[in-house]
Amino acid sequence: MAISQNLALKQGQSLVMTPQLQQAIKLLQLSNVELGEYIESELEKNPLLERDDSPAEPRAAAETPPETPTETPSPELAPLDDNRAAMGEIDDTWQGRDDTADAQVGASVAFENWGSGGSRSFDGGEEFDLENRLASAESLRDRIVSQINIDLDDPADRMIAFTLMENLDEAGYLRISLDDIAERMDCPLSHVESVLRHMQGFEPTGIFARDLKECLTLQLAEMRVLDGPMMGLLENLDLLANGDLPRLVKVCRMSQDVLVERIRLLRSVNPKPASLYSNDSAHVVTPDVLLRPNPAGGWIVELNPENLPRVLVSNTYSGLVTQGKLRKEDKEYLNEQLQTANWLVKALHQRATTIMKVASTIVERQELFFAKGVQYLKPLILRDISEAVEIHESTVSRATTNKYISTPRGMFELKYFFTASIAASGDGEAHSAEAVRHRIKNLIDAEQANAILSDDTIVSMLNAEGVDIARRTVAKYREALRIPSSVKRRRLKALA
Repeated sequence: MAISQNLALKQGQSLVMTPQLQQAIKLLQLSNVELGEYIESELEKNPLLERDDSPAEPRAAAETPPETPTETPSPELAPLDDNRAAMGEIDDTWQGRDDTADAQVGASVAFENWGSGGSRSFDGGEEFDLENRLASAESLRDRIVSQINIDLDDPADRMIAFTLMENLDEAGYLRISLDDIAERMDCPLSHVESVLRHMQGFEPTGIFARDLKECLTLQLAEMRVLDGPMMGLLENLDLLANGDLPRLVKVCRMSQDVLVERIRLLRSVNPKPASLYSNDSAHVVTPDVLLRPNPAGGWIVELNPENLPRVLVSNTYSGLVTQGKLRKEDKEYLNEQLQTANWLVKALHQRATTIMKVASTIVERQELFFAKGVQYLKPLILRDISEAVEIHESTVSRATTNKYISTPRGMFELKYFFTASIAASGDGEAHSAEAVRHRIKNLIDAEQANAILSDDTIVSMLNAEGVDIARRTVAKYREALRIPSSVKRRRLKALA
């Protein structure tokens, strides 16, 4: 067989990732903090870019009445808010007074404001010194978010967890009533309490405590030193704060030696667990999208005007390009920078428009959640939004990752509104997996000690409500909620 060469023409199609397309994709997946840093670097590199410092007035970008899709106008680009208020910022100095205790006890202690989670200091021995502790490079919020993502599978639990996290004070204490959380999320108080108990096992130990006593108790319990004398000491922190050690010996019914040992153990815990994390690296999440009720009905969706950068092409330098009095290399450089600047402005506008469209569609699909509570989450996948907005699923994914929406029920990442679905029996509408999990939990919470619900019974009850679910799925959801089997629940309630 002879080997020969020839020429042939062939027509085909291929997708080429141009630098501009790569930049647009990169901008879409950035969080608002990362976007701000990127814009700053571009302003430094490109002389044809300048910041638009004119004040931007917030305005509604879309109004979404119940079950009525609306056309989303192009949002106005607004200046970036570089607010980085630190979660966990604390005063590293504890100012205690030097009260001397009874000499017979053999220890000198001084406390101030223990009952209110205030400061304390010790004289002699090893002293707890916050100034000698190195701040972690990881922010407190990053640490908590990573534990939420690992330990909580149910998006409804995650929504409650994020709401709890956003209400931590600078010392790591929870400063909001659980009743308020339950009312905001429209869920049972027991559900919020269950999530809080789980989060009180997060690191650093003592986080999410509601007062000083609970914070110390969590840490001492982890150390396995929470015995009777220690509990007595925790019940009388006011006496300890006043340095009234002789009365403590009497009230707690312990010897002086035992009291001294318990005080030494108490000195080893941290009453401000959030202090171990760097203040500079802890950022409060600021929402990209704002949601508020429309007085006329439905919801108003708008971009956060304080969270988006506004940049302009400099008229001073762009005018030089058209004058024709520059050297060839200078004109080529300015032409290149002008094209880059124009594309960046266009890409920022497209990013804002895409986020706005995706967020508005999510609000439209999950309108019942915002109106009635977490148990009304509807099944939603990336394809649903992709088809509605007419963009690719990967674009929807980028537009919802690290993008947050502030709602009357709290602030959530847009990605958490995507849930799996469970078929309905008959011709009914499919149910959200999270809504079904929530229903299973409510059924078990309401069961009586003499009428414990088996998984089969729960299946029958759900089938009667129009949910087509298998027994193994109920068992899977129950285990994900960390609810014991019916046999273990019957034993526990019998003991109670």
